[in-house]
This record gives sequence, structure tokens and C-alpha cells, in this order.
Amino acid sequence: MDMSEQFTTQSSRPPTALRGELRLDEPMARHVSWRAGGTARRAYVPADLDDLCAFVATTPVAEPLVLVGLGSNLLVRDTGFEGTVIFTHGVLKAIRLEGRTIYAEAGVPSPKLARFAANHSHSGAEFMAGIPGTIGGALAMNAGCYGGETWQIVESVTTVDRQGRLRERTPAHYKIAYRQVGLLDGSEEWFLAARFSLPRGNTEKSRAVIRRLLEQRIAAQPLGQPNAGSVFRNPPGDHAARLIEACGLKGHVNGGAMISDKHANFIVNRGQATAADIETLIELAARTVREKFSIVLEPEVRILGAAASVGGAYD
Repeated sequence: MDMSEQFTTQSSRPPTALRGELRLDEPMARHVSWRAGGTARRAYVPADLDDLCAFVATTPVAEPLVLVGLGSNLLVRDTGFEGTVIFTHGVLKAIRLEGRTIYAEAGVPSPKLARFAANHSHSGAEFMAGIPGTIGGALAMNAGCYGGETWQIVESVTTVDRQGRLRERTPAHYKIAYRQVGLLDGSEEWFLAARFSLPRGNTEKSRAVIRRLLEQRIAAQPLGQPNAGSVFRNPPGDHAARLIEACGLKGHVNGGAMISDKHANFIVNRGQATAADIETLIELAARTVREKFSIVLEPEVRILGAAASVGGAYD
């Protein structure tokens, strides 16, 4: 069957007037977990899902457009982002049982899905408690930890295209890999929600697993300082943290940023860090590992905006 016949297109029926809030030159340090970086030329806080679709339909096709949840894997360069961001956290927040699946919108924090599933006696989503971002971000990068990956439990997703149309897609429409997700047909769409297929389980057992995973996370990660989680993907058969530490970079400081002395694949904002401080350390770690081990580290974090004096060496 032609792939174009395997998904459903729905009309978003947008209202005649936008009902959300448009902001100009929005400081993105307020919206990313690193608490650093420049501004976005335009930022939109939609009133609801229909309003989001209507706003997307008004944006020019050439306009760079990014949906932002908790900003847990995002850095906006100090020079700013000459595009538009749409904030989903606090807006796309519905989560509910739908028959044998769990429906969760893009703005729902990933740990909330883990708790919701456990509380309703579903197992298999416990690992999501260790993912600091939202469902939208987890879908976009196939986020995972502790042996689990987001798309292992996805049954279908709801997306929006440039025309503001809602689409229902299944994993068969995507090329899914380690920390990578992309539509096979190359279309530009954004995740708005997903349905997760999870087996029945035991609430207390799932809660115990979640507690254990969170204890591991607290023990291993620098959660007391602003960070964006793992900076680099783990290369095949190795760990980015081990490689960076073996280069003697653990605890290395640049301006207000530091390669964490607790976990070398984390970069923390020690206070007043700029985006350039952080990006310089990303570049340093990638370059040093490549020179010492001939291994190319690929970033998990997304960097927006025009490059200034750094960037590119880790591409």
C-alpha cells in the first residue's frame, strides 16, 4: 500500500482569529533548562490545540519554526533566533486513558506519563520518569534512558503540518533510530500528541521501579545546577561521558559554564553562563575526543541561531 494512504488527515477547523499570545524578542533563557541564551524574534503561546494549528497555518513556509516544551535539550545562541517558537508546555497538557492506550499531548512532562501509567496499572513507561523534557521532545528525538526508548511504546502520533492540518501517523511512517526520528517522506511536521501502547502491570511494582530509577538519576546527575541532560549521544559500544572524562575534561570551566564534575556528559550553568560559554565546551569536548580517540561525538542538544565565534566543529 502507498504510504500516503496509511495516515489520516484531519481538518483543524481553525477559528477566524488567533486567540493566543504573540511575543516579540522573547528571552529564551526563561524557557530552556540551561537558563542561558538569546531571544527568539517571535514566540507564540497558543490558547489550545486548534489555536496552535491556526497559528502554524499563518506562518510563512520559509519561516524557521520550532515547538518548545520545557527546553530541556535546547540552546539559543546569544545572537538570538530569527524565527518563531511555539510554547507547548502548559497548553498541550491533556493525558487520559483511551481504551487500551494512553493519550498524552506534546506539552505533558515525560515523568508525568510514567506516573500516570503506573497509577493506572500499566507497565513499560517507567523509564520516562528519567527523561526531563516533554512528550513532544521525547518523540522528536526518540529520548530514552535506563534501557527504554520512547518509540518502543508509541502506537500512533498526531502531528501538524505547515498548512495547520492535523495528521495521524504510525511508527511505520518514520525512520526511527537511536536519538533520531524522521519522516520517511521528508515532510515537515511537528508532534502534538501520541498514543502509547503499554501492557497491563502492577501499580506498586511500577512505582517501585520509578523510585529506583529516580534515585539512580539523583546519584549520577548534577540536578542541582541548570543543565540540558546528556549533551552527546553515546557512540556505538561506548559512553560519551567515559570518553570526555578520559580526555581530562571533567570539571573543565569556561566562563559561567562547566563540564560537570559529577557526570562528564553534562554541561552545567554555574551562574550567569552565556550560550557561547556552553557551546564552547560542547565544541571542546567533541574536538578533544575526536583528536584523542578518533571518535566523532554527535550532540543530542539542538542549537538555534546564527553561529558567532564558535560552532561547527562537532557537526
